[in-house]
Amino acid sequence: MYNPQLETFLRVADAGSFNKAAEELFITPPAVMKQITSLEASLDIQLFRRSHRGLTLTEAGKSLYQDAKYIIQYCKESEVRARNAGQKDGQLIRIGVSPMTPVQFLMDLWPKLHAMCPDIRFHLVNYENSAENAREILTNLGKNIDIVAGLYDADFLEHYQCAALELSRTPIACAVPLNHRLAEKRVLSVQDLYGEQFMLIRRGWNQYLDIMRDELWKNHPQIKIVDFERFNLNVFNQCESENNIMMTIDNWKNVHPMLKSIPIRWNYTIPFGIFHAPEPSETVQRFLDAVKTVFEL
Repeated sequence: MYNPQLETFLRVADAGSFNKAAEELFITPPAVMKQITSLEASLDIQLFRRSHRGLTLTEAGKSLYQDAKYIIQYCKESEVRARNAGQKDGQLIRIGVSPMTPVQFLMDLWPKLHAMCPDIRFHLVNYENSAENAREILTNLGKNIDIVAGLYDADFLEHYQCAALELSRTPIACAVPLNHRLAEKRVLSVQDLYGEQFMLIRRGWNQYLDIMRDELWKNHPQIKIVDFERFNLNVFNQCESENNIMMTIDNWKNVHPMLKSIPIRWNYTIPFGIFHAPEPSETVQRFLDAVKTVFEL
């Protein structure tokens, strides 16, 4: 429904480099450059200034950057609305899916859930982990996406004006590159992290992780904590390429094939659950009640 070159344009603008964008898109730099050149030619405008320091957006590029995000998101939402309008009944739940918002745990419970709600069907809606998408999806649950699974705290729910069904207090584990000296261990101790760079999401994202951060700083200053802004594939790539260790949870163990999730002997946990609208539809509420029963909450 839209020119796919727009997605390449956004990726290049965010990366500031054809090479970095190519790595993220899993194509060659010449292919990325060809798409941008073609887009500039079709629009008859220059989108980037090229220099030895990298790429920067022109004023025209900045304008298109904002509009392109809206165009892509609106087209994706239009597809979802059209698909949902074609359903013969309302017994459909749309599940948001991304590497950081897994649904495998629900699929594992599918036989039991199906027995309790045989008429409910599921549609998986794939999305990219970005701040804009998180805000759009979570503040509008029930509109184009009904439920999303993930980590949270009370401030998170208040900020995004959504509710959550807590499924567990999932333990914080460590993502370790396969070639790291600790990769062969089955369980880690806190002392194993001494001298290592431990990647932890920025302060203020989650109160449970902030508590962990403060206690590690106070009691284990030998661990060098490295902040990152948000959970996405780039952070997992950084962990592997820099041979760091990163906080993770068991539900993310398959996010990156070159990282191994290893439990660690500490008592830090974080709420994991299903996000939904504060006033979910009847179908979504029936599903949530079924999940509660299966999880024996």
